[in-house]
Amino acid sequence: MRILGLDVGSRTVGVAVSDPMGWTAQGVEIIRINEDEKEFGIDRMKELVEQFQPAGFLLGLPKNMNNSLGPRAEASQAYGDLLKATFGLPIDYQDERLTTVEAERMLIEEADISRKKRKQVIDKLAAELILQNYLDRKGPLLTSGGSTRMTFD
Repeated sequence: MRILGLDVGSRTVGVAVSDPMGWTAQGVEIIRINEDEKEFGIDRMKELVEQFQPAGFLLGLPKNMNNSLGPRAEASQAYGDLLKATFGLPIDYQDERLTTVEAERMLIEEADISRKKRKQVIDKLAAELILQNYLDRKGPLLTSGGSTRMTFD
């Protein structure tokens, strides 16, 4: 059982996937979207759902520093509503404050990647960090007895 983790922006959606046991997250790709033209990459998302057969989606929720929800968080929730209506899979949200900052720091300090190359991978890495933080907080998706721990709302 896998989870697809998403970092939703106005122009891209970073995609990550968990391993079947729910221990690790791996970056998959970046899907180009255009909110203004109502192009949300659903055709590509359908292909990813077919490929990975996820039990649900985890979306980053970009809260403001005072814990309130602003326009980007509302856009993420609207994207979650679209995914739920399209795929009928559960949706959960993970506070993603400073995740992109952390991803950029990792790419600069640890990998010494150029600005141009960072732009090509940052959203995928952010999705991976969002999903990994969720997995670390929730524990494995499968227990030692083989039963499933899925707590999506």
